[in-house]
Amino acid sequence: QVHPRESGGGSVQAGGSLRLSCAVSKQNGDLYRTGDLYTVGWFRQAPEKEREFVACVRWNGDKTEYADSVKDRFAISRSNAKNTVFLQMNSLKPEDTAVYYCAVDFTRTLASKSFSSTYDYWGQGTQVTVSS
Repeated sequence: QVHPRESGGGSVQAGGSLRLSCAVSKQNGDLYRTGDLYTVGWFRQAPEKEREFVACVRWNGDKTEYADSVKDRFAISRSNAKNTVFLQMNSLKPEDTAVYYCAVDFTRTLASKSFSSTYDYWGQGTQVTVSS
Protein backbone atom coordinates (compact mmCIF):
# COMPACT_ATOMS: atom_id res chain seq x y z
CA GLN A 1 0.00 0.00 0.00
CA VAL A 2 1.10 3.51 -0.81
CA HIS A 3 0.12 6.53 1.19
CA PRO A 4 0.48 9.97 -0.36
CA ARG A 5 0.22 12.72 2.25
CA GLU A 6 -0.39 16.34 1.34
CA SER A 7 0.58 19.36 3.40
CA GLY A 8 1.01 23.10 2.95
CA GLY A 9 -2.51 24.24 2.18
CA GLY A 10 -3.96 27.39 3.68
CA SER A 11 -5.51 30.77 2.98
CA VAL A 12 -3.84 33.50 0.98
CA GLN A 13 -4.83 36.68 -0.80
CA ALA A 14 -4.92 36.89 -4.58
CA GLY A 15 -1.45 37.30 -6.01
CA GLY A 16 0.12 35.41 -3.14
CA SER A 17 1.99 32.09 -3.09
CA LEU A 18 1.74 28.73 -1.41
CA ARG A 19 3.84 25.57 -1.63
CA LEU A 20 2.18 22.20 -1.30
CA SER A 21 4.08 19.05 -0.45
CA CYS A 22 3.23 15.43 -1.15
CA ALA A 23 5.21 12.82 0.78
CA VAL A 24 4.87 9.31 -0.61
CA SER A 25 5.26 6.61 2.00
CA LYS A 26 4.73 2.92 2.37
CA GLN A 27 2.24 1.43 4.80
CA ASN A 28 4.94 1.11 7.46
CA GLY A 29 5.66 4.81 7.23
CA ASP A 30 8.95 4.56 5.33
CA LEU A 31 9.27 6.95 2.45
CA TYR A 32 9.78 5.45 -1.00
CA ARG A 33 13.40 5.13 -2.03
CA THR A 34 15.09 6.97 -4.85
CA GLY A 35 15.14 3.93 -7.08
CA ASP A 36 11.38 3.50 -7.21
CA LEU A 37 9.96 5.09 -10.36
CA TYR A 38 6.49 6.52 -10.26
CA THR A 39 4.47 9.50 -11.39
CA VAL A 40 2.98 11.94 -8.90
CA GLY A 41 0.10 14.11 -9.96
CA TRP A 42 -1.74 17.02 -8.37
CA PHE A 43 -5.46 17.41 -8.90
CA ARG A 44 -7.96 19.83 -7.41
CA GLN A 45 -11.67 19.93 -6.79
CA ALA A 46 -13.68 23.06 -6.13
CA PRO A 47 -17.18 22.91 -4.58
CA GLU A 48 -19.75 21.55 -7.02
CA LYS A 49 -17.11 21.02 -9.69
CA GLU A 50 -15.41 17.91 -11.01
CA ARG A 51 -11.89 17.02 -10.01
CA GLU A 52 -9.41 18.48 -12.48
CA PHE A 53 -5.78 17.88 -13.33
CA VAL A 54 -3.25 20.49 -12.19
CA ALA A 55 0.25 19.11 -12.81
CA CYS A 56 2.34 15.98 -12.64
CA VAL A 57 5.97 14.94 -12.52
CA ARG A 58 6.42 11.79 -14.55
CA TRP A 59 8.29 8.59 -13.82
CA ASN A 60 10.53 8.99 -16.88
CA GLY A 61 13.19 11.54 -16.27
CA ASP A 62 10.97 13.76 -14.15
CA LYS A 63 9.27 15.27 -17.17
CA THR A 64 6.36 17.52 -16.21
CA GLU A 65 2.85 18.23 -17.45
CA TYR A 66 0.64 21.20 -16.54
CA ALA A 67 -2.94 22.23 -17.05
CA ASP A 68 -3.20 25.33 -19.22
CA SER A 69 -4.90 27.21 -16.37
CA VAL A 70 -1.81 26.97 -14.14
CA LYS A 71 1.03 26.93 -16.66
CA ASP A 72 3.55 29.72 -15.97
CA ARG A 73 2.17 30.17 -12.43
CA PHE A 74 2.67 26.76 -10.83
CA ALA A 75 5.80 24.64 -10.75
CA ILE A 76 6.04 20.98 -9.79
CA SER A 77 9.28 19.42 -8.63
CA ARG A 78 10.60 16.34 -6.88
CA SER A 79 12.98 16.25 -3.93
CA ASN A 80 16.49 14.92 -4.46
CA ALA A 81 15.50 11.74 -2.64
CA LYS A 82 12.51 11.52 -5.00
CA ASN A 83 10.11 10.70 -2.19
CA THR A 84 8.49 14.14 -1.85
CA VAL A 85 6.88 16.22 -4.56
CA PHE A 86 6.33 19.95 -4.29
CA LEU A 87 3.81 22.19 -6.02
CA GLN A 88 4.89 25.81 -5.91
CA MET A 89 1.87 27.99 -6.60
CA ASN A 90 2.48 31.65 -7.47
CA SER A 91 0.19 34.47 -8.59
CA LEU A 92 -2.74 32.68 -7.01
CA LYS A 93 -6.25 33.60 -8.14
CA PRO A 94 -9.62 33.14 -6.40
CA GLU A 95 -10.46 30.50 -9.02
CA ASP A 96 -7.55 28.40 -7.69
CA THR A 97 -9.57 27.83 -4.51
CA ALA A 98 -10.13 24.08 -4.13
CA VAL A 99 -9.12 20.98 -2.24
CA TYR A 100 -5.82 19.83 -3.72
CA TYR A 101 -5.04 16.13 -3.91
CA CYS A 102 -1.84 14.34 -4.77
CA ALA A 103 -1.92 10.92 -6.37
CA VAL A 104 0.57 8.23 -7.35
CA ASP A 105 0.71 6.09 -10.47
CA PHE A 106 3.19 3.24 -10.90
CA THR A 107 2.43 2.42 -14.53
CA ARG A 108 5.39 3.27 -16.74
CA THR A 109 3.80 4.35 -19.98
CA LEU A 110 4.43 7.27 -22.29
CA ALA A 111 0.76 8.26 -22.33
CA SER A 112 -0.39 11.52 -20.75
CA LYS A 113 -0.72 11.39 -16.99
CA SER A 114 -3.43 14.07 -16.81
CA PHE A 115 -6.34 11.68 -16.27
CA SER A 116 -7.41 10.93 -12.71
CA SER A 117 -8.30 7.35 -13.67
CA THR A 118 -4.58 6.73 -14.28
CA TYR A 119 -3.76 7.04 -10.59
CA ASP A 120 -4.23 4.28 -8.05
CA TYR A 121 -3.32 5.96 -4.75
CA TRP A 122 -4.73 9.23 -3.47
CA GLY A 123 -4.09 11.46 -0.50
CA GLN A 124 -6.76 12.99 1.74
CA GLY A 125 -6.42 16.44 0.22
CA THR A 126 -5.46 19.86 1.53
CA GLN A 127 -7.58 23.00 1.30
CA VAL A 128 -6.32 26.04 -0.60
CA THR A 129 -8.38 29.21 -0.29
CA VAL A 130 -7.55 32.35 -2.28
CA SER A 131 -9.42 35.51 -1.38
CA SER A 132 -9.85 38.51 -3.65
